[in-house]
Amino acid sequence: MRDTRESRLLLVLLIAIAFALITVDIRGGEDSPVDGARQAAATVFGPIESGVSAGVDPIGNAVSAVRDSGARHDRLKLLEEENAALKARLGSDDRSRSRLKQLDKMLKTAGRGQYGIKGAEVIAIGAAQGFSWTITIDVGARDGIKRDMTVLNGDGLVGRVTTVGPDTATVLLASDPDFTVGTRMESSDELGFASGQGDRPLRVELLNGKAEVKKGDRLVTFGSQADRPFVPGVPVGVVSRVDPSGGGLTRTLYVTPYAGFSKLDIVGVVVEAPKKDPRDTVLPPKPKPTPRPTVTVTVTPSAEASADGQNQPEQ
Repeated sequence: MRDTRESRLLLVLLIAIAFALITVDIRGGEDSPVDGARQAAATVFGPIESGVSAGVDPIGNAVSAVRDSGARHDRLKLLEEENAALKARLGSDDRSRSRLKQLDKMLKTAGRGQYGIKGAEVIAIGAAQGFSWTITIDVGARDGIKRDMTVLNGDGLVGRVTTVGPDTATVLLASDPDFTVGTRMESSDELGFASGQGDRPLRVELLNGKAEVKKGDRLVTFGSQADRPFVPGVPVGVVSRVDPSGGGLTRTLYVTPYAGFSKLDIVGVVVEAPKKDPRDTVLPPKPKPTPRPTVTVTVTPSAEASADGQNQPEQ
């Protein structure tokens, strides 16, 4: 609009009208005549505001910050700095605290193993292709995700990527009967293969039928050629039962997985393998045995017995 006398008069008139409406609105209170217009504006612009709010949601920003974790050098320090930033952004409600705890644990796990990860949220459970134990995550090819990448969370192995779309990916969980991963026993280095059994413990066949194994022993991933589909050192689970050795070529174990497959929320896709095998360094600290209290019972002679002793005649 050209700066003319008419345009200036129009501007002054619009400002006067605006002040008049504000005055009427304030004096009208809940019965304001412009309340209908306000509601109409809320209807139109409300969805836009929700979209903007979602864009700056602290949880969304937190997961985005994890996704941008990619530098290999000084990764532990970088992840700790990101974790501090995430804590500052997240809210204080119970939902946020729970997710913050998951993010914190996953960052520390990735730091110990020197894994480069892309953080993701679980947006669906059980794919449409059948009764497989799968989840859908909100990252895909545009985020650098490829088929046969390892998926973990703060507890340990979750599964592997099987299908990749532009913005989402399907993950086959380690509990699925079609899932198999090479494993290595902590300390003894005995190798085997773990298979999913649905909601039951993982079944592990050790290659050494005479291997010495006991309840409570722990396993990690052995790793694959070129680190696909599995990177080494990811915690798998704890031995819960050992089948008696029958002199066969293999030995069967049953392992309780670290990851809880029925309550997955925040996970990480390993997009960059560590330079060297982290071995057992990613495993959580072993629980300390609870000391069992010792009760000492001291028997003291009763007053009645003492009196009887004093009343006995001398021989």
